[in-house]
Amino acid sequence: EAYGLEQPLWFAPDGVKDEFSWRRSTDFEHVAAEVRAVREGVGLMEISGFAKYSISGVGAPAWLDELLACRLPEEDRMTLAPMLNSKGKLIGDFSLANLGDNEYFVAGAGVAEAYHMRWFLQNLPDDGSVEVMPHGAGIVGLSIAGPKSRQVLASVTSEDVSANAFTFMDIREMDVGMAPCLVGRVSYTGDLGYEIWMEPEYQRHVLGVLLAAGAEHGLRLFGSRALNALRLEKNFGSWAREYRPIYGPYEAGMGRFVALKKQADFIGKSAAMAEKEQGGTMRLRTFVVDVKDADVIGDEAIWLNGEVRGWVTSGGYAHGSSVSVAMGYVPWGCANEDDGWEIEILGERRSAKLQVEPLFDPKAERMRG
Repeated sequence: EAYGLEQPLWFAPDGVKDEFSWRRSTDFEHVAAEVRAVREGVGLMEISGFAKYSISGVGAPAWLDELLACRLPEEDRMTLAPMLNSKGKLIGDFSLANLGDNEYFVAGAGVAEAYHMRWFLQNLPDDGSVEVMPHGAGIVGLSIAGPKSRQVLASVTSEDVSANAFTFMDIREMDVGMAPCLVGRVSYTGDLGYEIWMEPEYQRHVLGVLLAAGAEHGLRLFGSRALNALRLEKNFGSWAREYRPIYGPYEAGMGRFVALKKQADFIGKSAAMAEKEQGGTMRLRTFVVDVKDADVIGDEAIWLNGEVRGWVTSGGYAHGSSVSVAMGYVPWGCANEDDGWEIEILGERRSAKLQVEPLFDPKAERMRG
């Protein structure tokens, strides 16, 4: 469960049960089918478990500019928004949308909602110029992703969602079926996709019209295990694994979203500048691992030339690319070594290869197209 909302891990056919194992288990082939549906057609998943916030008021733009390390997006646009503490370490990883009229929509890790709300309120101005509203279960969501997702969305809305009219990281209010929704062109799958947010009373209707429209395109439901396999193919990190308060943004590969040149003196700016200049100590890296029948789950040792040099943060089997993937941190000084890597899985050291480019769509042509 996620804050009382059931989150499907995977969808089991009749007669198949989820059986725990340190090795691959009963879910393996069915998660693979969910991944294949997304990469080849269109998939749909529940995203209500994310934390959702509305931030508004005449002081909202200036406050967000000092709270977040990114450059604020233009109206009807979104951006990835790292949030740092005073030491320049990552304490948040959000999508930030500018809805116009000093109103912003923020989505982030559901597990960190209480922590983030404490930070927001701690740094809120006392002049009443900014209001932060956590939505909890008051806003729910669905996501569709895959090369046919645009066709599905276009068939259930009167809005122009063509590639040129609704570009990557655009966000817009539109009716989906008969329901008012907020739709962003973004997907954690790394594919063409959309996040669709609505009030709870509309979710069943939206789900119904999407399933009906998607039937001719082979739409399939997918769960969080498939999502994990999909994001690994894109080298996408996740909150509480790759992104935590012990890592800086440049160590975590998020430096391109840190706007050191913006005028605002955002929290952690001086520390982030120092990290960029000095390099930090660690680097997040992605590896393809030569495995048998078990994949990493996190905290496995990363070896280089016979010595333990780092640790795995997350991973799994990337079904779309038919390889086992591990993400983890290693010292900056050896982070670009080509050979000599091994990752320990169930007591056995398995050879690993540094994977610099994403396995899927390395130029992001599908995601942005």
